[in-house]
Formats: sequence, structure tokens, C-alpha cells
Amino acid sequence: MDRPGETTHFGFRDVPLGDKQTLVNDVFHSVASRYDLMNDLMSGGLHRVWKDIMITALDPPRGDRPFALLDVAGGTGDIAFRAAKAAGAGFHATVCDINTDMLAVGRERAAKQHLDTRVDFVEGNAEALAFADRSFDAYTIAFGIRNVPQIDLALREAYRVLRPGSRFLCLEFSTVEMPGLDKLYDLFSFKVIPPLGRMVTGDAESYQYLVESIRKFPRPAAFADMIREAGFSRVSWQTLSGGIVALHSGWRL
Repeated sequence: MDRPGETTHFGFRDVPLGDKQTLVNDVFHSVASRYDLMNDLMSGGLHRVWKDIMITALDPPRGDRPFALLDVAGGTGDIAFRAAKAAGAGFHATVCDINTDMLAVGRERAAKQHLDTRVDFVEGNAEALAFADRSFDAYTIAFGIRNVPQIDLALREAYRVLRPGSRFLCLEFSTVEMPGLDKLYDLFSFKVIPPLGRMVTGDAESYQYLVESIRKFPRPAAFADMIREAGFSRVSWQTLSGGIVALHSGWRL
């Protein structure tokens, strides 16, 4: 799947395309055990609100009708657990993540919440999913797609594994354009988050990468074009919290 000779960004650095996945894996191996705690600290708990908004948009069925969710890059299970608790008995989620440490945290959390029969955890690559065509009723990815080396391949895979009439939902950091908030957000991102990461996880460099990767991610309109190019229809997005986050949506019709 590599494109020989091509480079991509790893934060603000250019790296060979084939090296990015290993570098991203190292980031999440380092922070997996404290990942959810850091999400609370970095967002002041707002990530919980954003994820709840995503689940409201997903609107999983409350009854016994079968509903299969694929949650990609969701290793610790946050989105899958929320969806399972909102859904009826016919719901089942498959969490697919490339990072074994994140998956281990997710499996442990699922067992503690007695959700291990409703949520499976599978190691896999978003760019080459090991699932049959048209096998899921919804695809979610929260704060993960900007870490995928070849986003266009991941979007095409999302389209491939969805049944006609199914929905793609992507929650991702976006571009703050509100005057005043943009400067405060940059100050917090670059001056507070990496030292906080060092204090909580012993790793400042991984969080330096994470805040840099947000700045390299396409703006909402450009990302919406990528979703359309993958084949999705009725593509839309809504910004949350002054543009800190955007929820993107597309349908396989």
C-alpha cells in the first residue's frame, strides 16, 4: 500500500510515507495506559460531550434489529461503549485499531463494564480493513483519522465495508477561527499540553506530535471533498466548541 518515494507529515516534520505508521504506533504505545485520563485533562472533559454528540448523530436502534458498528482507531473503546449503552439488544460493535496496547486497554475496560459480549476488539489497519464488502451498518472514527498515513485509502475502505444506506461519521480536531479563541487555543496546545503529557505519562514528545498533527489536518471543506471523492453522498459537517472539533458525516447510498 506504500507509495515509494513519497513523504508525508508527522507533526511538523516530513517523513517517508512508509515510516509514519511506525512513528504513530510508538506514540500510542507510549500513552495508551493514560490515554483517557489525558483526554479529560486536555479537553477539560469536553471530549465526552463531543463523543455524546457523535452518538446522538449515529442514533443506533434501540430495539432488537441487528446493527453492526465498525469503530476504527477506537482502541480504548470509548465510542463503542457509548453506542452500546445507547442501543438495543441487536447492537454489536467491532473496534478496529492498529495499536495492540490501545486494544488491551479497551478489552480490559469492556470486561469491567460487562460489555465484552457486545464489543469485539480486532487489530487492523484502517487503510486495508480485513472485513467483507458491505458488512457494517455504520462506521465511526473519533480523533484517529489524522494519524492515518494515507487518509484517502482509509476513506475508500470505509465506503467499501459499509452497506448501502449506511453512515460514515468522523469526529476530528479542526481549525479554530473565532478571534481570540484561536490564540488562546494555540497557547494552550503548545505551551500546556506537552508539559502536561510529560507530567502524566512521562512523554512530552508524543503530545507535541498530537498538537502538531491537528494543525496539519485538512480544513473541514477540504476534508469533506475527500469524503466525497471516496464515494460518499450527502456529505456535511458541523463545528463544535468554536471550531476546536468538527463532526463529519457521509452516507453510502
